[in-house]
Amino acid sequence: MTEDPEPQIISTREESQQAVEKTNEIETVEEKPMDVENELIVRLKINETEKNGKKPLEPQSNCYCGKDRNLNIVELLCANCNRWFHESCIGYQLGKLVPFLANYIFLCKNCSPTGLESFRKSQAQIPQMCVTAIANLQQSSFKEGLNRTMFSKDKEIIPYIEYHWEALTTTARRVTQSWHSTVHRALVKDIHILFVFEESMTDGQMYGLLCNDLTQIRPNYEAMIKGGMLRVTDMGIQHVPVVGGVKSRNAKRKFPNDVGTMGKKGRQLEMGAPKLPAHGYPLDHPFNKDGYRYLLAEPDPHAPYRQEFDESNDWAGKPIPGWLYRILVPSTVLLALHDRAPQLKISEDRLAVTGEKGYCMVRATHWVNRGAWYWEANIEEMPEGSAVRLGWGQDYANLQAPLGYDKFGYSWRSKKGTRFHESAGKHYSLGYGEGDTLGFLIVLPEGRHTKLIPNTYKDRPLVKFKSHLYYEDKDNVSECLKNLKVSPGSKIIFFKNGVCQGVAFTDIYGGCYYPALSLHKSATVSVNFGPNFKYLPTEDAYQCRGMYQRAEEAICEHTFADMIYLTENEGKLRLDSFVM
Repeated sequence: MTEDPEPQIISTREESQQAVEKTNEIETVEEKPMDVENELIVRLKINETEKNGKKPLEPQSNCYCGKDRNLNIVELLCANCNRWFHESCIGYQLGKLVPFLANYIFLCKNCSPTGLESFRKSQAQIPQMCVTAIANLQQSSFKEGLNRTMFSKDKEIIPYIEYHWEALTTTARRVTQSWHSTVHRALVKDIHILFVFEESMTDGQMYGLLCNDLTQIRPNYEAMIKGGMLRVTDMGIQHVPVVGGVKSRNAKRKFPNDVGTMGKKGRQLEMGAPKLPAHGYPLDHPFNKDGYRYLLAEPDPHAPYRQEFDESNDWAGKPIPGWLYRILVPSTVLLALHDRAPQLKISEDRLAVTGEKGYCMVRATHWVNRGAWYWEANIEEMPEGSAVRLGWGQDYANLQAPLGYDKFGYSWRSKKGTRFHESAGKHYSLGYGEGDTLGFLIVLPEGRHTKLIPNTYKDRPLVKFKSHLYYEDKDNVSECLKNLKVSPGSKIIFFKNGVCQGVAFTDIYGGCYYPALSLHKSATVSVNFGPNFKYLPTEDAYQCRGMYQRAEEAICEHTFADMIYLTENEGKLRLDSFVM
């Protein structure tokens, strides 16, 4: 008697489906309460709307790049706009993840009140981990053309969870293998609810997903709102700050005056979401200092081999090619958080600064190198003994010195109204103080040496700092000093409460100039880059533009610079030949 070579099936898929239909009928009559964690995966069930042929509404477009979903890579669903975003298009460094997760909260930069993506992964229950594991095994099988939907618990599901544990959950990896039996109990418990089951003579217990439509695996944000993990505000859905985190057996009670938890070596651990200012630049960031400058980077969805890079697992711990990213150009002109002396205090809206002890400086986020441009400052507080020097400065103007200390800056001092350049003070006007509104106008004619296209930093190295990537650019002050050339016809004019104080500087050095503020002691100055200026010069002789208009213009210029770089290096940018 010959043995049938096909594996013996004890429980067939047809029997499972009949049981499912009965289960679903019961569930439509009797709704059982579910906790938030279980509701995160309830979308995998076959609900009544699907039975009636009604499909849930999908967003019209996905991601910043506008491309369709790609189930072979990690994708995140925005809690607010319900759009899917490719990991490669997200600027936030997400850490270890795998596709088909449901235990996270993500807000895209279009929906986040900070203007930057926010992401928080939570603890996953074992059933969730099983769903994610089986989904990834199924997708890998489809990619290889095998189209399998059933997988061995012992040979495939448990090994997948063990290998990808840190990517699946925030729970610490188990030391013993007692969790293997927990996986078994979870799979058995949710047969006909989440999973289907069959037993094979060769591979043992086999499990698959009840609903094979992998696009339905997603976080259940509605349940998170009900559970208090998210809140609905006028600005959309937002995170609810975590006060104490998930308690374990050894967790200490948190008291009202406690701030965070002390980790190893006395470091303080943040229990909540990453703290960001109101206008979208990481609070924990590298400063421009010690001969290096740092520029926040974001993924460039148009870079060649972007998808291959995202789907590859060979880049862990290796340098990332800079051409896969691009500079994140701010959409609003504000005071720069990174391009300042660290001791200066910047307000949350990044439109005011307070000094600290000796003179030090902050620049704005955007520069100009041609045309006529204007911005305003208001002296909010000027305690006795404090002073300010305000005006225009280039990239290499010393941040730990007053503006006008070197060749890269031109300033107007509050005390006696003195104007400064290269540390030489000359009488200019009467001084100014608390309550005064000051205007700063720069005129830069376009000449032979005017740079029309900004630098692209795609050939620079990327460094990771606090979950974000930055381009690292080395200062070259000596070379820049040699190349300084006077721009004929250029000038700087200062205004006090709408009254022109006359031309302060003429024939200044050509280059890229930022609005710049240097403060001595505890003076506080607020800035106004437009459009609602208090005293915008309207005379035909000026014909200036507000600094606020520079934001959109800068985005276009940097995009054009990146396009030129990618075009000039077409065919040369390859992942297999990349060497730092």
